[in-house]
Amino acid sequence: MLRSAQEIFGYGLQAEDGEIGRCKDFLFDDQDWVVRYMVADTAKWLIGRKVLISPISLGEPDWRTRLFPVRLTKKQIEKAPQLDEHEPVSKQYEMEYYKHYGWPYYWIGAHTWGVGAMPGLLYDQTETTTREAEEKKEPEDTHHLRDMKEITGYNIQTIGEEIGVVEDFILDDESWAIRYMVVNTRKWLPGKKVLIAPFWINSIDWAVKNVNVFLSAEQVKNSPEYDPSAPVNRDYEIQLYDFYGRPKYWK
Repeated sequence: MLRSAQEIFGYGLQAEDGEIGRCKDFLFDDQDWVVRYMVADTAKWLIGRKVLISPISLGEPDWRTRLFPVRLTKKQIEKAPQLDEHEPVSKQYEMEYYKHYGWPYYWIGAHTWGVGAMPGLLYDQTETTTREAEEKKEPEDTHHLRDMKEITGYNIQTIGEEIGVVEDFILDDESWAIRYMVVNTRKWLPGKKVLIAPFWINSIDWAVKNVNVFLSAEQVKNSPEYDPSAPVNRDYEIQLYDFYGRPKYWK
């Protein structure tokens, strides 16, 4: 099912032996547009640390009580490789993180999560051969993990005209793929919100905080309106993709 990221921020996180904090932010891969980590606010427990929770360890949430079960113990989380609160996540850190939990690397394999399309499939799997081969390589200095909250507020630039700002993201709560950016067109069409799929993006200028899209201002103006109070279902998605004449990601 498709969910608003803003809706999930603040959800409680329940480890196997007690509460660990709340969902503070997401780190996503800006190449594959997939959430790789939930950033947990554990200020009452692990002060000064950036605590990352992989979707691999997340159970089925209780949407009514706003609680995510985490299939880890507090000791496992506490003993994970430490990361300063303001420190970026390097590939070397990710390798240590995955080694700590015994999971296969998500970047090795043909699927969104390496050996599978869904992160939960990695929870009980190990791939020592591929891990050992990867560890013999020199880790890349470049990485593509971005803070979701940081991009909220970026300007959306269509072909020739700025039309609004990034307000939210729509996530697939099984694969954790980012299906859409929610764009508030308040600078141009007051009150209207629209969805733009990540793969319609031409480029992102991180320095000036601009998202450049392969769409015209006129297309966005006439596109199907997004209603945050209504679920993003397949009927709406078909309407949206047909309007833009784009290939559908589910086919």
